Amino acid sequence: MRIGVVFLCVAAAAMAQSNAAPTAAKAPATDSQKLVIPSGTKVPLALKHAISTKASREGDAVYAETTFPVVANGRVLIPSGTYVQGRISHIQRAGRIKGKAEVLMHFTTLIYPDGYTVMLPGSLENAPGIDKTHVKDQEGTVSGDSQTGEKVGTIAGSAGTGAIIGGLSRGGTGALVGAGVGGAVGTAVAMLTRGNDVKFDAGATLEMLIQRDVPIDSTRVPNATRTAGVAQ
Repeated sequence: MRIGVVFLCVAAAAMAQSNAAPTAAKAPATDSQKLVIPSGTKVPLALKHAISTKASREGDAVYAETTFPVVANGRVLIPSGTYVQGRISHIQRAGRIKGKAEVLMHFTTLIYPDGYTVMLPGSLENAPGIDKTHVKDQEGTVSGDSQTGEKVGTIAGSAGTGAIIGGLSRGGTGALVGAGVGGAVGTAVAMLTRGNDVKFDAGATLEMLIQRDVPIDSTRVPNATRTAGVAQ
């Protein structure tokens, strides 16, 4: 009788053990833990390395860092010092006769100070730290300014110099000949010279535009900053 009771106890314990719930997985973030970086958010950046239409290539990586915290509703969304990664999508050197230098880059990743990584679609909104350039379209293509004026000046200067030399050597008719020769030389020089390259120096200031809502986990984002005057 005792053996039967012991057997039943052991069997009951085994069944209870087999029916025990498995170790619970980590609970998903609740709504209170979720934050969203809204579409249209502008993020100030500093470039970590130089980029130029002369030396860089399509597909090259882009590395930058946020220079100011981004806050919404009194809550930090992107702290200062967050790394931003991207790629050069298109690059073009300026032509000798026509065609401006262009750079198109897209940002793809945020890397928070604790290593938390968030994927995003980001474009270049503005490049205030880059001289002789402008952002020409919604994709964020940076285009070099036209060099037409500089080339016209080269041709005119060469023609004027030729006229002076010709005038001194041959008189009045020599001035006309000299001007023609100088103008031809100036035109040749202008045609052989490429337009201005687009160059981003390390530390150049950029502005990234978030192109769609990006959800983030509030438990991974530090919230230690003053909210007055921060980017939103």
